[in-house]
Amino acid sequence: MGLTPVPNDHIATIVTSLEMRSKPPLRPARPSPLRLVHWPAPTSDRYKTLFRRIGEPWLWFSRLVMAEESLRRILDDPGIEVYAATDRAGIELGMLELDFRVAGTCELSYVGLVPELTGQGNGSWLMAQALQLAWRKGVERVWVHTCTLDHPAALGFYRRHGFVPYKRTVETFADPRVAGILSRDAAPHIPCLGSLAR
Repeated sequence: MGLTPVPNDHIATIVTSLEMRSKPPLRPARPSPLRLVHWPAPTSDRYKTLFRRIGEPWLWFSRLVMAEESLRRILDDPGIEVYAATDRAGIELGMLELDFRVAGTCELSYVGLVPELTGQGNGSWLMAQALQLAWRKGVERVWVHTCTLDHPAALGFYRRHGFVPYKRTVETFADPRVAGILSRDAAPHIPCLGSLAR
């Protein structure tokens, strides 16, 4: 058993990919005070603001550093569907992004809620919405991935909802806190070993 060194200004994570090969039986969705609002081609600023609010505790940063042209290619693509979970006042508290660009497949690219809503059952409601939208005519496979940087319950959550793990990979990347992309306080459960940007 060997250990692979990771530079102090980088992070390593184990990514688990999970899939469903058939539509799960309908289950009653837990009630939620949230509602899902379709965001056709949201503005980049609006999208990135919600992406950061949801993902900063888990070091989501990929869409924050993406060139505007590349981000627009995703958000403007008719094969991408973005939804915001909002409260009764219309405040965006969650995100659902579905990728139908590969025929017969739907990737749940992003599924998340702001940290304040964790552990209140809203995640199950959001997943029920995701699966209802994902399993449409012609879709034969729905898949998602999570990693060891995500909430500790994420992998079990996906498995409880019917996803089956099929692949594991290791990903390394520059720590976004070191570069100043995310705040110094982001993800305090993951030690930052590199010198932080000033």
